[in-house]
Amino acid sequence: MKRFMLALATMLALSLVTVAQAATGPARARLDAFATGLHSLTGHFNQTLTGVNNQVSKASSGTLALEAPREFRWDTLAPYKQTIVADGSRVWMYDPELEQVTVRVQSTEEAHSPLTVLTDVKQLDKNFKVAEQGEHDGLVWLRLTSTGKDPQFDYADLGFDANGLARMTFRDQLGSTTDIRFSGWQRNTQIPPATFNFVPPKGADVIGDAPVITTQPLQD
Repeated sequence: MKRFMLALATMLALSLVTVAQAATGPARARLDAFATGLHSLTGHFNQTLTGVNNQVSKASSGTLALEAPREFRWDTLAPYKQTIVADGSRVWMYDPELEQVTVRVQSTEEAHSPLTVLTDVKQLDKNFKVAEQGEHDGLVWLRLTSTGKDPQFDYADLGFDANGLARMTFRDQLGSTTDIRFSGWQRNTQIPPATFNFVPPKGADVIGDAPVITTQPLQD
């Protein structure tokens, strides 16, 4: 579950993330080109996790949606289902198999992740040290290293092709590496507001800081 939150934080920080220590080069140029004028984004992902002993877990895949400044949805569809929704106020995680919803207040933690750079590049240098990593695997790479006091990952590498962000890898502080490959990007499409409005399914256990729902007294 923590890795899913790290992936979410990484995606959100990249979408929120002009660089004071500006890295210049082909990867930064492609990031700028991809992010310019971007306010919403949808696409598909395939993700694999490699442990410290090079043990590769089963791949997972699904869809994602992102809208400036802080709304995000990450749906894992295979080999299991799981949903993460950030609605700008809270982060919801739903595990259908466990029939459990975990909710917490959406904090500045998500603003220090690497996918928040895409819809607001002006924050990048406030939160990351940025370095060009050259070309490999057919992509040009940019490395982001968090400058925060309590970073969620050691680094995140963003790989760009001619169409924009194609791949992201990040290593957590335990030494495991997550590799995410993106496809089917749709820029600035109109995303239904309900996409980022999570309502716990009937019968699911809700754990955490759920909002308090108040009702107005009936008027005579």
